Amino acid sequence: MKVKQKTKRAVAKRFHVSGAGKVMKNGNTNTSHLALSKSHKRKMHLRKAGALSTADCRRLRRLISK
Repeated sequence: MKVKQKTKRAVAKRFHVSGAGKVMKNGNTNTSHLALSKSHKRKMHLRKAGALSTADCRRLRRLISK
């Protein structure tokens, strides 16, 4: 009998797989603490979910897979 691999919950909370199959970051750090001293441009760019490199995608997709 083959044993299924469990989802790594710490990884699942930080990353998700997009519809196209890319592994995306859920959010960025440094967005709320001491936000007044950061420029609008810096905070605006931190809103976007970033895609990861293909080398990281392969490794993380195995950990997220259900």
